[in-house]
Amino acid sequence: MSYLKDFLTLENQLCFAVYDAGSQFTKLYTKALESFGLTYPQYLALLALWEKDGLTLKELGKRLNLGTGTLTPMIKRMEANGWVKRERSTEDERKVSITLLPKAIEQKEEIVQKIAAELKLCNIEYEEYEQLMKQLSVLRGKLNTYNRS
Repeated sequence: MSYLKDFLTLENQLCFAVYDAGSQFTKLYTKALESFGLTYPQYLALLALWEKDGLTLKELGKRLNLGTGTLTPMIKRMEANGWVKRERSTEDERKVSITLLPKAIEQKEEIVQKIAAELKLCNIEYEEYEQLMKQLSVLRGKLNTYNRS
């Protein structure tokens, strides 16, 4: 039973390691995005829209794993700051499309460069990055399978 004692320490908890790493990433991105007036979740929304512009609010929420109660105010702030435009469908009022405004397109490269520069300062090598992404993908898949059952 001594293994259980070691397992139950905070340092040995995978959930805490993932949580703490996530917090550290949020701090890194917050610092990098500050000069653009963007939050980390807003940056994630831009990433999704740079991949596919014109997503509906529901589609964007699904991509980011965010509910409309969280996403709607965030998108409204992004719209007020000139990043995106919301448009209600004329065929179905419940559908709201989110499209990038010129500011988001024009500043994309600068934002990406700033993020890349900050990540480089962390000394994460490309091979290490790829390996971590693969491991996290496997972990997410296992957790998704478990959470759906």
